[in-house]
Amino acid sequence: MIWLVIAATLAWLWLIFLRGGFHATGPELPLLRPRAAPPVCIVVPARDEAGTIEAVIAGLLAQDYGGPFRVVLVDDNSTDATAALARAIPDPARRLTVLTGAPRPSGWAGKLWAVDQGVSAGTEELVLLTDADILHEPSHLATLVAGMERTGAAMVSEMVRLNCTSFAERALVPAFVYFFCMLYPFAWVNDPRRTTAAAAGGTILIRRQALARIGGIAAIKGALIDDVALARAVKRSAPIWLGHTSEARSIRPYPDFADIWRMIARSAYVQLGFSPVLLLGTVLGMGFLFGVPVIGFLGLVDGQGPSGLHWLDQVIVLTGFFAMMVSFDAASRRYGSGQWARFLAAFCLPLIALFYLAATIGAAIDHHRGRGVVWKNRAYTEGSA
Repeated sequence: MIWLVIAATLAWLWLIFLRGGFHATGPELPLLRPRAAPPVCIVVPARDEAGTIEAVIAGLLAQDYGGPFRVVLVDDNSTDATAALARAIPDPARRLTVLTGAPRPSGWAGKLWAVDQGVSAGTEELVLLTDADILHEPSHLATLVAGMERTGAAMVSEMVRLNCTSFAERALVPAFVYFFCMLYPFAWVNDPRRTTAAAAGGTILIRRQALARIGGIAAIKGALIDDVALARAVKRSAPIWLGHTSEARSIRPYPDFADIWRMIARSAYVQLGFSPVLLLGTVLGMGFLFGVPVIGFLGLVDGQGPSGLHWLDQVIVLTGFFAMMVSFDAASRRYGSGQWARFLAAFCLPLIALFYLAATIGAAIDHHRGRGVVWKNRAYTEGSA
């Protein structure tokens, strides 16, 4: 057993020191204004978003940007008053266009078909893709354009602040960011020498030329994890940048644990390519990383550790357990948790990981039962990550 604990400890030390600093807070764009302010088309796909659309569109129309911009809302066959509410928003500068989405062709993911229609409605040099549940500060568009100018990236994306008010959100949402960063270390995404590519769908600013170079949105039309698919396509020929932001936040609530379960399940098995083999590898890997340090730690606590446990072995056991805890601190701190709350969250990280793993297994079961990925009352049984 001690050799398994040693292996897990070494794995955590490798993750912390050699995996692109995934556990750190990550880069953020400074609040700067761009030297040039090229035209921007802001595309917002929306399906049944009556509860958030007014605040979101009003925030986009209020952007303090030195150049021309407009907002294209594509109503993706909503069954509520999304489009009507958007059209009623005061728009004295006539920057808002509301499009009624055309029927979705075969092979297209619903959101991407809406995005494609919005992108095709303009010719602006820059395109900002955002979601219908994201509130943007007035300075955000200028900050994004300045960031693209400063980094030289063809695409700039940001992980917005997720809603984190209910008990379930406080317990589980920071881990969503944590696991995303573990999969896609931002430093590796931003390094043009590495193939790691990812984006966060809530905020993606992309040059239209770069979008055209990959064949437009049609190049990823069937992708269910569309932001990562877009990043991979763009990075093959141009640099991209990914960071955090406090300039935009999601207002989509996940009040209960069941809501977060569904949020995880929506993309978890897609991320594994619908592969039972990769699912098994994930189960074993998560058990190794998050389970073995706990078993070793509990063995020390109750005095029933491995026979002949040397003091050096005890140090290794504690190093692995506390390395795991330390890796979670920045994610908790980003969401305003106090010192003791962060300690408790880090101590409970194996249980949090178990919840995410169970949701992934649940998604796999649903998929193989033919239910597939369900979102906005649509079910997808095929698609790419």
